[in-house]
Amino acid sequence: MICCLDVDYRPSACAAAAVSFRAFSDAVAVHETTYLHPEPPEDYQPGQFYRRELPHLLAVLQRLPAPPELLVIDGFVWLEQDTPGLGAHLHLALGGATPVVGVAKRPYRKATSATAILRGQSRAPLWVSAVGYEVSLAAAAVAAMHGEHRIPTLLQRVDRLARDAR
Repeated sequence: MICCLDVDYRPSACAAAAVSFRAFSDAVAVHETTYLHPEPPEDYQPGQFYRRELPHLLAVLQRLPAPPELLVIDGFVWLEQDTPGLGAHLHLALGGATPVVGVAKRPYRKATSATAILRGQSRAPLWVSAVGYEVSLAAAAVAAMHGEHRIPTLLQRVDRLARDAR
């Protein structure tokens, strides 16, 4: 199974969502789950974004019926050559056994290992990075994900689930 993860912040809570599916080309999920943490999010610290999201991603992963074979996150795996981003921290927290693909909507000026891809008619690229998985394969897989718009269908779905979690 492949699993997309996302986190949403509210003034008094954080929500995380997971959407599992069998193949990158799938249009619908096999399993969906959410997690709501009833406390305000940690303060944002530049270069330390993972501190805000990682606990919630790990919590929602605990709600899955089985460990996924690959994770897709909203964000970067690597910030710079040797500087781990959210995806690299998640990979490490899971014991380095689960590959992580990061899909970012905005560029990070220091991210040297991310590959830009275009989807649909969009002129704005998505930035794909990975750990435990070849970046070129990750970029091709994200480019081939279901959906005719810039953001693939199941990435839109996990974003919506996190926003709507109660």
